This record gives sequence, C-alpha cells and structure tokens, in this order.
Amino acid sequence: MIACVTAAVLITSPFDLGSRRELFVDRHLIESMEGVTLEIGTLHDEGPVFQFDKPWEGPFCGYSTVIKDGDRYMLFYRGLPKAGGDGSNIETTCLALSNDGIEWTRPNLGLFEVNGTKANNVILANAAPVTHNFSPFLDSREGIDPDEKFKGLGGTEASGLIAYISPNGINWKRLRQEPVVTGGMFDSQNVSFWSESEQLYVCYLRTWTGGGYSGLRSISRSTSSDFINWTKPEQMMFDGGQAEHYYTSQTQPYFRAPHIYVATAARFMPGRQVVSAEEANQLGVNPSYFRDCSDAVLLTSRGSSIYKKDIKTALIR
Repeated sequence: MIACVTAAVLITSPFDLGSRRELFVDRHLIESMEGVTLEIGTLHDEGPVFQFDKPWEGPFCGYSTVIKDGDRYMLFYRGLPKAGGDGSNIETTCLALSNDGIEWTRPNLGLFEVNGTKANNVILANAAPVTHNFSPFLDSREGIDPDEKFKGLGGTEASGLIAYISPNGINWKRLRQEPVVTGGMFDSQNVSFWSESEQLYVCYLRTWTGGGYSGLRSISRSTSSDFINWTKPEQMMFDGGQAEHYYTSQTQPYFRAPHIYVATAARFMPGRQVVSAEEANQLGVNPSYFRDCSDAVLLTSRGSSIYKKDIKTALIR
C-alpha cells in the first residue's frame, strides 16, 4: 500500500497501489493542485544516428518502430525512395540493429532482391499494401509460441490490416490470408501490443471523425484475445474533446508501469506552412510536402477508450 497523508484532505477511499509504479503523466491520483502544474521535461536533440540513404530507402522512409529484444535494439522502418500512392511494391520493410540505440548497422540479410540485388536489410518486399505501414511488436504474452514471438500488422483501407508472425523479427510469414482488423481507414501507422493489464491484444488504428476521409484524423481502438478475432474499432475520446488532427499515435504500454499506455502522438496541422517554396527547394523537400506542419504531444490512457492530455505543452516542438 502506498499512502499519502496531508492535513488538508481526508481521503476516505484510497487507491490500493500495492507495489505498482505510478507516473504523474495524468491527474488520476491527483485530487487538487495549488501553485503547481504538470510539466513535461525538455527533450534534447542529440543529432542523427541513422541515415536513410540506401537506394531502397530515401526521403519517404517512415513509420519507424524500435523494439528491445534481449541485449539488442531492432529498428523496423518503411523503405520508400520516392513519393507515390499508398500500398505499392516500391515500399519495403527494413531492419537495422544496435547494441546501444546510438550506433546502428544494417544486417545483410539476402532475403529479397531490391534494385537488382539481395545485398540489403529488407525483411518484407512485394507484400503490398502491408509494407506501406507494417508495424511489429514483441509479444510478451506468457506461454506464447516461440514461432510467434514477434507479431505485426499492416495494410490499407482496401485490404484491412493483415497479420504477420515471426520467430526472430527477420523471417516473417502471413498468419492468415484474410485481414484480421477491418472497419478503419488505416492510412498511417497502426500499432498493436499485448496488454498485460487487460490480458488482451490491443490495436490503435487510424480513423477519421467524419464519414470516410472527412472531419479530423483520429484514432480508434480494437481488442482481441487471440490476435485473429478483433472487436469492431471504437473511436477514442479525448479528455476535453478533440479539436486537432492526430496523424499517428505510437500508443504503447510504459515498460515499467504497463497499465499506463503512453502515446507520443503526431499532431498534424494541415495548411500551416512555415517555409517558402524557395526554402523547400533548398532543403530538397518534395513540392507536395511542405505546406503543412506537425509536432508531437503526449497522450496517456489506462486501457479505456479515453485519451488524457493533461500536459498541454508539445513533447517535440
């Protein structure tokens, strides 16, 4: 039991926390505040650690996922050298490895021929539209089949989300032909994980607040007991209401307090242009991709269909 004693407030129904770690990322355990505020720490840009500079990579790489497996870090990302429609076979899924999260190398896997050579780090190719936004995770469910240690989802509105499994994060196979999650737009990154606190697989996926691609870009949630049969996606609600576009959520259980889900969500601001056409040209930015802005905000959830945004300052500005 973790107890808090104050002279001003008598708590008649305390939370029994046991030995569970709690984070002050929301107001869940805060009854009142006077003269104090919740503030986020300042992140420091330490510079680039990995360049997407191979012929099968390029400026349209994205939807990166970092997984810690034992003593190594695994970076999964989309390889895409040029702009185009979502879900083409130009898109691949690539892997980089690191022992410290700073120095990264590309394993020469020889699995798929891309640009006339198998000398690359591609783990999925010719699998459109899965490779548009393939997002894997390390399954922490107790007693999981070793051949399904890694799982992942990818796909678009037309295909639904397709499930893949892998014993090592390198060699992947499709779990079944039919999609496992439907009913979303899926036009960005859709993340999933095993929830220790809910004892369910949880997927946070892209939807819109209006019909089709109308309204605001938003996030919905679906759950499953077996990673095959999923519930109908439920629109996430935002404490205080949603007045902003959210492009990706990256919702994950916090590793030292897995009952709290932390989302470093990309807040999207369409039409907010901060560089001129000339400046964009000097930066080498595609002419179609400089008229909008994005930053990142911190959202949290405790396994419900509600996101809290109790810290208003941008996480990454």
